[in-house]
Amino acid sequence: MTPLHPKLSKTFGLLLAVLALLVAGPAGAQEPSAKEALRVGTATAPPFALKAQDGNWHGISIQLWRELADDLGLDFELQERSFTELLEGVEDGSLDVGMAAITITSDREVAMDFTHAFYVTGLGIAVPYEGTGQAWLKAAERFLSLEFLYVLGTLLLVMFVAGILVWLFERRRNPEMFGGAARGIGSGFWWSAVTMHTVGYGDKAPKTLGGRIVALLWMFTSVIILASATAAITSSLTISELGGSVKGVSDLKRVRVGTSEGSSSAAFLEAKDIVAAGFSGTRAGLQALADGEIDAFVQDAPILKYLVTKDFRGRLQVLPQTFARQYYGIALSSGSDLREPLNRSILRYIRTEDWQALLERYLEP
Repeated sequence: MTPLHPKLSKTFGLLLAVLALLVAGPAGAQEPSAKEALRVGTATAPPFALKAQDGNWHGISIQLWRELADDLGLDFELQERSFTELLEGVEDGSLDVGMAAITITSDREVAMDFTHAFYVTGLGIAVPYEGTGQAWLKAAERFLSLEFLYVLGTLLLVMFVAGILVWLFERRRNPEMFGGAARGIGSGFWWSAVTMHTVGYGDKAPKTLGGRIVALLWMFTSVIILASATAAITSSLTISELGGSVKGVSDLKRVRVGTSEGSSSAAFLEAKDIVAAGFSGTRAGLQALADGEIDAFVQDAPILKYLVTKDFRGRLQVLPQTFARQYYGIALSSGSDLREPLNRSILRYIRTEDWQALLERYLEP
């Protein structure tokens, strides 16, 4: 048989290869892989994200996400992270969605996308509980402080010295008023006390020249001593008060403050130049507050109220006012196609009675 020309042989081989692909293509083609489940990260943030003892998650944000996923037909798997790891996971793409109590901020928006806000709140301040009994006890503690006792003791000593001097001059020439040892010294102390306070009952008065000179000097010096003592006592009580209750944001710079690491509350305090100790979570910070390690703990108000009511009732309280408004949203990887569908679904759901019932279930005491 005469061999084919090399060019014809090459062309014939290509034709055979194309025919083989056409025949084998439909049978050999692989089915496209099923769409992978969304990786949804969450972190403990009661009452928005809570993990039960059996490992199941619940809470406002968790239930909201389940409703949204059901509405949009999304498959997902929940992955537990710390709050910092949650944000990092959404930023680096190892998580598709972050769902907890995540505040929308301008800094975070640079690194990731957010849906519309589904909840609006503010920061709150947790402080030690001060009931009626505690208030009286605190007042008593101020009057028993070392500063107060030192000033009071010094004042009594000065009055005692003035009384002794009058007694020394008057004990022989004026025995009916300053006679005797114990009784005379007591009378001298009484005289110095009423003279210092300008009461001057008149029941005790020096008659000798020396006694009257002491009295004259005491009248002038006691005015200065009393003014100084009053200022010192006031200062000691004020210092004791400053170490005590916090009434609002303006008090935070003078007390020991705590907050959660990496949170929006930490960013707020830093912006206000308020030094705050960082804690791994809200519950850890509240425990430190209950143990007296800090004087106030700043965090999102609903989280504080939920944990204080549940775990620290009668030990801690949350101040009624809130500040620095917070908008909670769902964190998404930058450029996520889920943003618009989720926005539409969120807007539909938060207008339903089911959403209101969900909020009341977790937020009402």
